[in-house]
Amino acid sequence: MVNFTIDQLRAIMDDQAQIRNMSVIAHVDHGKSTLTDSLVAAAGIIATAKAGDQRFTDTRQDEQDRCITIKSTSISLYYEKENATKYLINLIDSPGHVDFSSEVTAALRVTDGALVVIDCVEGVCVQTETVLRQALQERIVPVLMINKLDRAILELQLQQEDAYNTFSKAIESANVIISTYKDPVMADMMVYPNKGTVCFGSGLHGWAFTLTRFAAIYSKKFGTSEDKLMQKLWGDNYFDGKKWTSRNDDNKLKRGFCQFILDPIYKMFNAIMNDKFEDMDKMMAAMDIKLSPEERSGLKQKKLLKAVMQKFLPAAEALLEMIVLHLPSPKKAQSYRYETLYNGPIDDIFAQGVKNCDPKAALLLYVSKMVPTNDKGRFYAFGRVFSGVVRTGQKVRIMGPRYEPGKKDDLTIKNVQRTVIMMGRYTEAVDDVPCGNVVGLVGIDQYLVKSGTLTDEEAKDCCPLKDMKYSVSPVVRVAVEPKNAGDLPKLVEGLKRLAKSDPLVLITTEESGEHIVAGAGELHLEICLKDLQEDFTGIELKISDPVVSFRETITNNVETLAMSKSPNKHNRLYMTAEPIQEELVLEIENGKVTPKDEAKARGKYLSEEYGWDVDQARKIWTFGPDTQGPNVVVDATKAVQYLNEIKDSVVAAFQWATKEGVLCDENMRGIRYNVMDVVLHTDAIHRGGGQIIPTARRCFYAAQLMNEPKLQEPIFLVEIQAPEDVLGGIYSVMNKRRGVMIASDQRPGTPLYNVKCHLPVNESFGFTADLRSNTGGKAFPQCVFDHWATMNGSALEKGKQNELVLATRKRKGLKVDIPSLDEYLDKL
Repeated sequence: MVNFTIDQLRAIMDDQAQIRNMSVIAHVDHGKSTLTDSLVAAAGIIATAKAGDQRFTDTRQDEQDRCITIKSTSISLYYEKENATKYLINLIDSPGHVDFSSEVTAALRVTDGALVVIDCVEGVCVQTETVLRQALQERIVPVLMINKLDRAILELQLQQEDAYNTFSKAIESANVIISTYKDPVMADMMVYPNKGTVCFGSGLHGWAFTLTRFAAIYSKKFGTSEDKLMQKLWGDNYFDGKKWTSRNDDNKLKRGFCQFILDPIYKMFNAIMNDKFEDMDKMMAAMDIKLSPEERSGLKQKKLLKAVMQKFLPAAEALLEMIVLHLPSPKKAQSYRYETLYNGPIDDIFAQGVKNCDPKAALLLYVSKMVPTNDKGRFYAFGRVFSGVVRTGQKVRIMGPRYEPGKKDDLTIKNVQRTVIMMGRYTEAVDDVPCGNVVGLVGIDQYLVKSGTLTDEEAKDCCPLKDMKYSVSPVVRVAVEPKNAGDLPKLVEGLKRLAKSDPLVLITTEESGEHIVAGAGELHLEICLKDLQEDFTGIELKISDPVVSFRETITNNVETLAMSKSPNKHNRLYMTAEPIQEELVLEIENGKVTPKDEAKARGKYLSEEYGWDVDQARKIWTFGPDTQGPNVVVDATKAVQYLNEIKDSVVAAFQWATKEGVLCDENMRGIRYNVMDVVLHTDAIHRGGGQIIPTARRCFYAAQLMNEPKLQEPIFLVEIQAPEDVLGGIYSVMNKRRGVMIASDQRPGTPLYNVKCHLPVNESFGFTADLRSNTGGKAFPQCVFDHWATMNGSALEKGKQNELVLATRKRKGLKVDIPSLDEYLDKL
């Protein structure tokens, strides 16, 4: 029975101190959705007995069928404690599979705290690190849940001391990640059991505890305060019957955590699983646990265990205590998050409104994703109100990701038709939502593609909030076309809806007219195409084999001069090309070196760190493609007339050339072009854009061809968990697919090995199925895009790389042969 009304929920939204916005994040299959059920059950939305089996936040049918979360789901939960304090928890359950990392990014942007779930058997995995890193970059406070204790006790049958060491190692690994990626502005964000920021339990059986729970039970017995006792219940503290000691020289003493916490839990498990009902009744009487007659007579073994443990250590209580005490309220969180969120001067009134989470300030609302409604083809814009109040019927300025203050691009002014609260599968309409809360908006979905910022109609000076950075990139692509040519308009409409529904999916139309859908991996694409076919178009589609996007680069450092004449023969451009160091390329891609940096400061940094000539480093004209990619044009000329007049034309040609490289029309990466000299006609009419743009483009291509052009292919980092006896099978699959092993470690306390490899994305299609068939289904791979690697061999001579270039050219409908230098170069 739901134990709150929408009016109660709306009333508490104004009390910021009582609100918590949090995401549940973890590796795939570590138990996020299962654990969330306990919180949903405590709010009365589902029955406690079903918690753990229902996975209430998996709202789609394919999520229930596949037993994985695909889309992040928001639900608002209202709790009233015995002492009449009320809390509103806006919880987002996010997916763990790496292909859906973009959903995690969208969830993290609108929350302030994260519950990180770790399976105590598998420990910290590759995706745990990815999502935790994303959370820390957004300045989100983590708390930890060590999950699946039932597996450690029943399946692995770990001794108590081994269990303690396993938990301790998992917590240490998480703390290493937290200390590595933590924002220097933030205080200590590491998690410790004795501070109450780590919880232990089993989401499936619905029980969990923090040390606070046991400290409260034992404090009367010991006659000491709960705080002091909590310090003794973790770490090297032993009780010898009279006093606490930190020495255990002959290993006769039992650790405090094992003696006072694990011991009673192990005994209860032992009594119930071995049908020792007398022992069980004795322990239940001591702990004041009462079962109903039906539970007592009708349940056996695991079901009885679940019923008893849910009453002994209810998971929701432990989790709520951790969430309420250790995660920040919106007001506290926004006071340090606003600098990383607002994309304008951080001392203007809008930034201060976000900093103070002020309901009286101008509205600033960030839409992080679109959620499909029951109405075909329409979406809720889901986001977070950072300042002001959003009301039904209010007129708002909608600023998309390409909006720049002062310009009119990507800007619309429209009314919000309705404001709703997201409740998992359902929504509840409310009149308005104040800052510090998450909200769903109806009626603005056709003006936003994936994300954007909303503000008041009058707030013309307001800058948008920063766009999100995703940890994966869409590198796997397929071409789609309708089986029946008459359905093309339906497909185009469906692709627009698909682009809205997923934060990462990329829809492009090639010059040949192909419609390309790009995703993060095979599973991501499979889900996107299923949605496209079933939900957004309803037509039969032809889908090509998956292909991979490459990058074009150069490897030769010898500066060879390329010269190009304009069509009217009155202007000449001279350029050289050289590769940019990989470290600098990564810094540009990660936003550490950007076009917006102050030129002098950036020039100094490039000359000190990367040895660039200081004068040239200050004269970077532009970055490309899309004015922010990892390629640059540098003005290296000395005393040339009319240079500034052709700058815009050269920049336009550069954006065009870096978007479509000379080898096979792929983006360029890591190339620096130096404009060495220009000879221009004295009359401005003879050096307009029509003369200079094609000339500059030919010159860029010639310089690229003269310096050993090569392809860079995307590489997955594959983490595989498998027992020792199937390692041979993994090696053979990797060798067939050009994979490189980089590490193989045994997990302490388990028979499993953790194998890490680099695998080219081009070779990854069908990899999972191949691996499973070669290892008897015992190996579980997880692929994350890791880096771009320059391929061996030459792109211009026969070999693997050349074959890829020619195949890509053929697919794109280009001339089969790679252009020769003569096509681009003019004779000196």
